[in-house]
Amino acid sequence: MTDSHERAEPFDALCRSRLDALYHRYNRRRYVDPDPLTFLYDYPDPADREIVALIAASLAYGQVKTILKSVAAVLDCIGPSPALSLRTASPAALRKSLSGFVHRFATGDHIAGVLIAVQRILSRHGSLHNCFLTGLQSSDETILPAMTRFAHRLIDGASTDPGHLIPRPDRGSACKRLNLMLRWLVRQDAVDPGGWEGVPISKLIVPLDVHMHRMARELGLTNRKAANMKTALEITAGFSRIRPEDPVRYDFTLTRPGIRGDLDMAEFFVAPNNRHRPS
Repeated sequence: MTDSHERAEPFDALCRSRLDALYHRYNRRRYVDPDPLTFLYDYPDPADREIVALIAASLAYGQVKTILKSVAAVLDCIGPSPALSLRTASPAALRKSLSGFVHRFATGDHIAGVLIAVQRILSRHGSLHNCFLTGLQSSDETILPAMTRFAHRLIDGASTDPGHLIPRPDRGSACKRLNLMLRWLVRQDAVDPGGWEGVPISKLIVPLDVHMHRMARELGLTNRKAANMKTALEITAGFSRIRPEDPVRYDFTLTRPGIRGDLDMAEFFVAPNNRHRPS
C-alpha cells in the first residue's frame, strides 16, 4: 500500500504538469475541426445547444466525414431553432422528414425516435437539462446513475426504437457518446461551450473511445483491454487523482492525435518503467 502511494505521487505530479502543458497548447478552437462538437458553436441558446449536442453525440461513430454529413442532415430537417421545431412539429412530420436518413446502422426511424423522445421530455420537463437534473443525486460518486436514468427516459419516450443511438449504461457500455455530450454541455472552456449548470464537473466520466483507451494505457491509468464502463471508470479515477475537480479536462487534448494527422505527442510520454500501474 505504501509503496504504491509513493510511486503514484511523483508520477501524478509529473503527469499533471505534462498534461497541463498539452492542454494549454492544444485545447483551442483551431484544433476542433473535424469534430461534431463544431456544430454546437452555431447555437448560442442553451435550449437549442443541448438538442444539437444530443444529436451530434448520438451520431458520433464511424468516419468523421460521414458523422459531420449525417449531423448536418438531421439539423437541416429540424431547422435553425431545434428547441422551437421540436416543440411544434408533429411526430408524423418528424418521421416523414427523416424517412430517407441513413447513418451506418441508424435509420430515419431511429433518429426520429430520439427526437420524439426529446419532444416528450421538453413537454414534461421544459429542457433536457431539467430532465437530467431530476435524476442527479448529491450522494452519487459519478454521473453514471443520473446518466442511466436520463438514457432510460429517452428510450422510454421514443415512439420507435432508437436502437444503438441511445446506449444503456446499466448494461456495461462505456457510453462514450453520452459522456461526450455531457462533457460538451457541463464543462466550459476554450473548447467545450457548456450551458448546463448544476451538474458537478468532478462527477463526469471520460468518454472512452479507441483513442482515449490507447492513451490511458500508455499513461498507465488502466491495464484493461475491454473498452467498457469499468474501464472508463478506472481511467476516470486515474485522472481524478491528477485533477479531482475536473477528471475529463484532458479528453479533448489526448484524443486529438487520433482524430487529426498533424499533431504528435510522442515527447509527452514517460518511460514505461517510470509509470505507475494501477494495482
